[in-house]
Amino acid sequence: MSDGSGAASPAAVDADAAEVMARVARTFDLATRFFPAPVRTDVRRLYLVLRTLDDLVDHADPRAAAATDELVAWTAGAEPASRETRLLADLAGRHPGFPRDAVADFAGGMRADLAGPAHRTEADLALYCYQVAGTVGRMMCAVLGVREGAGAEADAGARALGGAMQRTNILRDLAEDGRAGRVYLPDDALRAAGIDPADAASVLAGFPSLPEPTRRAIIAPQAERAEADYAAGMAAIGALANGRRAVGAAGLMYREILRTIVREEHGGRRDRVVVSRGRKGLLLLRALSGGR
Repeated sequence: MSDGSGAASPAAVDADAAEVMARVARTFDLATRFFPAPVRTDVRRLYLVLRTLDDLVDHADPRAAAATDELVAWTAGAEPASRETRLLADLAGRHPGFPRDAVADFAGGMRADLAGPAHRTEADLALYCYQVAGTVGRMMCAVLGVREGAGAEADAGARALGGAMQRTNILRDLAEDGRAGRVYLPDDALRAAGIDPADAASVLAGFPSLPEPTRRAIIAPQAERAEADYAAGMAAIGALANGRRAVGAAGLMYREILRTIVREEHGGRRDRVVVSRGRKGLLLLRALSGGR
């Protein structure tokens, strides 16, 4: 969390980063075990930064707006003023091509979340998915490194894979977000499924109880878009210099979450969809063998 002191030692920061990832992002934490050790450390530091900022927004912390402003100021050339911007500055200094514009776009996603989701069209949702997740993929590319001449391929793939993962998260959490009064699906998608956007939060709060045709009308188009993005993102993994197997494993496991949602009566499951340990093991073996 932004503290402005700079007092934490690198060892303390790294311990915090490892703990946060293991606790909050179990699927990705498992995948990162295939990164070379120095790369894994930097990936965890990046995740700590982004997760800390995301938590400020999710918990409506009064410091969230200031943290967002600090991000934007740093991208515009200001000296780092928080633990998060200091970590970003360190990463940017050691990884050529670290995309400050992606950090600014991520801040735009934070501001959108602070205002509350309000997506009118699919284009609005696609932009949001890029802001909060595609940007993360772009930052990851800089940390992992990109093969010479493959920068455009890696960037497009990162945007696609990040967007697919975020869309998967949205579909997995429809009921939970509805109960919290949050609706990420765009108005045009809701209307196409026969739902009045004004009533969407209360309707989605009981999503597993909706008739299967209604659930299908909501899930299927979003899943189709996510599948297309997974295909594009996974196809571009070879552009990375490091961590190809780890990113592939993460993509396979997240894609399995999406496919489980679709298989189980398009969101009819009442508990949160997770990938079983056995299935994760099979997907990891597939990633290790170089399979898609």
